[in-house]
Amino acid sequence: YTNAGKSTLLNTLTGSDTIAEDKLFATLDTRSRRLRFPEEREVIITDTVGFIRELPKDLFAAFRATFEETADADLLLHVVDASDPARDQHITTTEELLGELGLASIPRIVVFNKVDLIEPGEARRLVLGRHDAVTTSARDRESTRALLAMIASRLQERWEQASLSPHAHAAEEAADEEKNVGAPIDADNGSLTTLEEMMAGKR
Repeated sequence: YTNAGKSTLLNTLTGSDTIAEDKLFATLDTRSRRLRFPEEREVIITDTVGFIRELPKDLFAAFRATFEETADADLLLHVVDASDPARDQHITTTEELLGELGLASIPRIVVFNKVDLIEPGEARRLVLGRHDAVTTSARDRESTRALLAMIASRLQERWEQASLSPHAHAAEEAADEEKNVGAPIDADNGSLTTLEEMMAGKR
């Protein structure tokens, strides 16, 4: 949903500087950044346009075009403003629009963001009994530990399948060659942050 803190979360996870403002539709196009996990594994995280309730038909057509690349995603992060009284309605709206966009079958994690603005007990209740949800405060790197762990867990099988691909060996050699010449791995001028660096609070 719009203004849930998606861009701020992207910045915190990857150390990038995507525009993040407290207003509707601060992000009007998609931006992708890379995040490296241990064992030389990495993911590309894409910040998308946020949804709104009762989206006008002409805007829906634009949303559909924006989300074309999302159809190829292995995992969706559904970011929710935990402090918004209408959060349940926002979740429903987003789920409905994902269905209309043909994205309902993609595995996802519900990320209850901005938990620093609600009581700790309420934050715990949000994820109680849910295996597909975590809480975060996107401005606090430490609070993203659970999210990073869940992302790694959800993508573990995908990474293992990729390692068995006949192209995996060639890809590893290409990566090693890239490291040898000192070329930085980058996407859309974003930063490449390792999980170890993030946990150490470094950029």
